[in-house]
Amino acid sequence: MAIVTPALHPFDLKSTAWTLTALRLQTADLADFMKALAARVAEAPGLFDNDPVVIDLSPLREDDAWVDFAGLITCLRQHRLAPIAVQGGSAAQTAAAQAAGLAEALDAAPTASAPPPIIAPTEIVREIEVLREVEVVREVPAAHPATLVVDKPLRSGQRVYARGDLVVLAVVSFGAEVIADGHIHVYAPLRGRAIAGARGNTEARIFSTCLEPQLVSIAGIYRTIETDLPPDVLSKPAMVRLDGEKIRIEPLKA
Repeated sequence: MAIVTPALHPFDLKSTAWTLTALRLQTADLADFMKALAARVAEAPGLFDNDPVVIDLSPLREDDAWVDFAGLITCLRQHRLAPIAVQGGSAAQTAAAQAAGLAEALDAAPTASAPPPIIAPTEIVREIEVLREVEVVREVPAAHPATLVVDKPLRSGQRVYARGDLVVLAVVSFGAEVIADGHIHVYAPLRGRAIAGARGNTEARIFSTCLEPQLVSIAGIYRTIETDLPPDVLSKPAMVRLDGEKIRIEPLKA
């Protein structure tokens, strides 16, 4: 008797939440945009690594400005950004973007769980949540997001996002990215990109037992490592913190 094996479906569809970069377009002038983006990339050559991007058109929505999406997409790809969708535009802008091959992304509601990084061509944009005044009937302590622990090596192209603190017990390879709203602890070589305080927490810090990063960022302020770090922190236990508007990298002492 022949044994019939149930056929497997060729694919599955699942709903997932991704941490994407939103590029807020402040001008419809493609030449000005290209110049500003080129300057940003020149400051931080390792900042982008084919990162998926949602183009935020909200600053241009009211004027219904015409956008050269074909040229914009080409420019972004030349600088190792992968545009996949638009949001916040007018009906005409959204239709033009879709004709250029971009999808329409729903505007994210301003909740505490919304993933952050927002990169504009000339400045890092920080979102500020406005809370309504409400009558307090009973005070309930806010739950602190759980710490995410990763115990496997992160290879190039992999990305991990934690809404609280992030602890990594294995190497973060060059080209990998770790992101956390809180602190980042890497108890192994940190060779990729580390972004702490992703939702604007200026008190967040990055710790590593072997600091060799491609890029470090805290609360939207970043530093790429084009030149070797000082000998007292390179490949040694070190901490990254924010001092005003500057990134400080200091050795960890036992």
